[in-house]
Amino acid sequence: MVDRFLFMRHGETAYNRQGLRCGGDVDIPLTEEGEAQARGVGERLAATHPGIDVILAGPLQRTRLTAALVAESLAAPPILIHPGLVERRLGDWNGRPIGETQAALSAGETPPGGEGEGEFRLRVAATLADILAQPHTLPLLVGSKGVARIVCLLMLGDTAATPLGNAEVLDIRVDDNARARLAALVG
Repeated sequence: MVDRFLFMRHGETAYNRQGLRCGGDVDIPLTEEGEAQARGVGERLAATHPGIDVILAGPLQRTRLTAALVAESLAAPPILIHPGLVERRLGDWNGRPIGETQAALSAGETPPGGEGEGEFRLRVAATLADILAQPHTLPLLVGSKGVARIVCLLMLGDTAATPLGNAEVLDIRVDDNARARLAALVG
């Protein structure tokens, strides 16, 4: 059973650089800067967290490549693709400036053609419950900003989490309160 894990947001994409919405229904690559960010995090993690025994990444190329570039600096942990770590589907909001949709997103509106907040939260909770039940020592999860927001909400009880920047890493200890929040959603 996992008592601690790391969560990393993928490296920079062109949409991130341009301040555009990019949900789990848009599969765009990392920029050169995003690749450099991932390599830099890999080097830092090799020095500070040598016990990473598995990397779990979402299925989009931005998370898969981030995971692969980080893994280059680590002691060859396996990389597993977990579909539950994919970003929230944003439908018609994809490619639009973040400022145009922020009020609606904050108000809990579902993007036209996208995934509702409750559905997204439940999916990420089920994913975390699955990962935490595995016999990993120190997993590294690689996902997107929205997934990080839900991870903070569920694991830390942080309803006003500051969004993670590209290639930022959270070190999360799983306590009884976090397990209770997960159990309340997924049983």
